[in-house]
Amino acid sequence: MKRFLTIALCALLVTTIALALASCGKSDTKALEKKGYFVCGITVYDPMNYFNEDGDLIGFDTEFAQAVAAELGLEVKFQVIQWSSKYAELNSGSIDAIWNGFTRGSESDGTSRADYVDFSYDYLNNSQCVVMKADKAAQYTSLASLAGLKGAAEAGSAGEAVAKEASANYMAVDSQAKTLMELKAGTIDFAVVDVLLANSLVGKGDYADLAQCTGIALDPEVYAIGFRKGSDFTAKVNEVIVKLSENGKLAEIAEKYGLKNALIPNIGK
Repeated sequence: MKRFLTIALCALLVTTIALALASCGKSDTKALEKKGYFVCGITVYDPMNYFNEDGDLIGFDTEFAQAVAAELGLEVKFQVIQWSSKYAELNSGSIDAIWNGFTRGSESDGTSRADYVDFSYDYLNNSQCVVMKADKAAQYTSLASLAGLKGAAEAGSAGEAVAKEASANYMAVDSQAKTLMELKAGTIDFAVVDVLLANSLVGKGDYADLAQCTGIALDPEVYAIGFRKGSDFTAKVNEVIVKLSENGKLAEIAEKYGLKNALIPNIGK
């Protein structure tokens, strides 16, 4: 299975490089301006991209992308994708950006995500965290202490590498929200999710009986936007990100979604 996954990822990397070379001399920006919009690939999770009670898509990344689109004179559309297929979606042209709490870092096999995409400037601080039933969370103080327990993480996420390191008995599911549902149902012992998601959901509402394992400290991470390799749209968006950072618009959106302390100051400086 591991050999198959390694071969599959290598094939995807070769395809990514080939597509990037094929696109040399072409302008993503001009094509998107002609089309009048760009498409963001997302998964649904609070507080980045999620639906409110009226069925409207809201969240920090949703409003961030909308603010960038307004500055560029474009519309933005959002397409829900399988996170494990994000690079294929991007390189096929069905989406133009991976804009959904996308961690700059590596895949679970150790391959740098920068091999697959060009990243924007970093804009939010994050980390992974371990979530368990509240009555058990304090008992665990290291990843090693989770050995033998059954865990879950979103397939293709930064959390998958952590879950794999913690326990051989883990499963990959199709969303971060699904890991919390599995945990609540008792089918797993721990979930690995973004701390920004955990801060928004864990210990509240439907997940009142869950808690973060605060004794397990994991490495800091950052969020950035992923664009096609070699795309000139990356620089265009970066210019707008700097402007939104300087004029306070990003801080306004971050405060609205409880992310003010996670926002990176002076982006691009």
